[in-house]
Amino acid sequence: MTARRNRPQGFSTRAIHLGYDPAEHDGALTPPIYMTSTFAFETAEAGSEMFRGERAGYIYGRTRNPTQTILEERMASLEGGEAAMTAGSGMAAISSVMLTILNPGDEVIVDHTIYGNTFAYFTQALTRFGVIVHLADFTRPETVAELVGENTRAVFFETPANPNLRVIDIAEIARIAGRAGAVVIVDNTFATPALQRPLEFGADVVVHSATKYLGGHGDLLGGIVVGTADMIKQVRTTGLRWMTGATLSPFNCFLLLRGLKTLELRLERHSASAMAVARLLEDHGKVASISYPGLESFPQFDLARRQMSAPGGLIAFELDGGMDMGMAFMNKLSLVTRAVSLGDTETLIQHPASMTHATYGTEERARHGIGDGLLRLSVGLENVDDILDDLDQALNAL
Repeated sequence: MTARRNRPQGFSTRAIHLGYDPAEHDGALTPPIYMTSTFAFETAEAGSEMFRGERAGYIYGRTRNPTQTILEERMASLEGGEAAMTAGSGMAAISSVMLTILNPGDEVIVDHTIYGNTFAYFTQALTRFGVIVHLADFTRPETVAELVGENTRAVFFETPANPNLRVIDIAEIARIAGRAGAVVIVDNTFATPALQRPLEFGADVVVHSATKYLGGHGDLLGGIVVGTADMIKQVRTTGLRWMTGATLSPFNCFLLLRGLKTLELRLERHSASAMAVARLLEDHGKVASISYPGLESFPQFDLARRQMSAPGGLIAFELDGGMDMGMAFMNKLSLVTRAVSLGDTETLIQHPASMTHATYGTEERARHGIGDGLLRLSVGLENVDDILDDLDQALNAL
């Protein structure tokens, strides 16, 4: 059998090997952690050239570090971008991009259903500095088209969206925004490049809370930005180096490199277990509604299948009896952990209206599909029968 030597390397192969040769590091199989804040210059002239951008090299840890470089090269490849940049958190990644590309008077169009702190950042923080923020229902692209104008600098959305898993047509939004030359920014935290690559559908920039699935173990905070080499250079110089200083530590880069090695395998397991959980919830008489991209009852099932290779590990659902019943249900769980965040090995459940999305007002939540009784479940890597047993006993105990 002839070896297929000309085909591109697979996702997990790149996640494990790209950008690192053990032979160049005394044979160390795992990339070393460069725990240094500054770097020595071979000569004074070399240092001056680096500061002027005329020579490649490392200057100071706030801008770049060799451990970060390996992670950035791997994330750029996995997302299909030219370059990537790490940041101290997902919010730092978003802020670094926005503070780079926006000026007073610029307009941004944002999907109305996003992570609560991101929503507050756009509607309460950026507006203080003269940025005009418009909210739209991105599942209805015509509402975005109505708002796009000559001052539109960027559009921002999540897909699937936090917390109710609405799926947005990336290609259609990119087409609409492209008419105005707006930068299309997609938060790909829920899907990760293992399941969805927004740049392939026309997005310009991808951001992540690397805290979630990319890390995968609930032991770090981090953010990622992926885009063109020119965009990443701008964001690193302006948004990261000057505006936020939100550098990701070399140790957290090391932990993220570890997480990437199992990302594809973990997402396969998260998705398969979530599918089984979704079937249980859909068939249970005490569940009033469920939102999961893998179910045929999901309103955007066909779009989700076109954009995502698997439906992911997150489920949103509401019980008969609303918020009070949801709280009672959460308190009856024993294996499933009551905690915010997602993408960990542990199965986590939380109540968005009182937790991650409390920054939305009551009327805003109602308008944007975040019901007071909505629960968000992040299905972990425990044996799926144990997850199912815990959920079933809690439902039957109500």
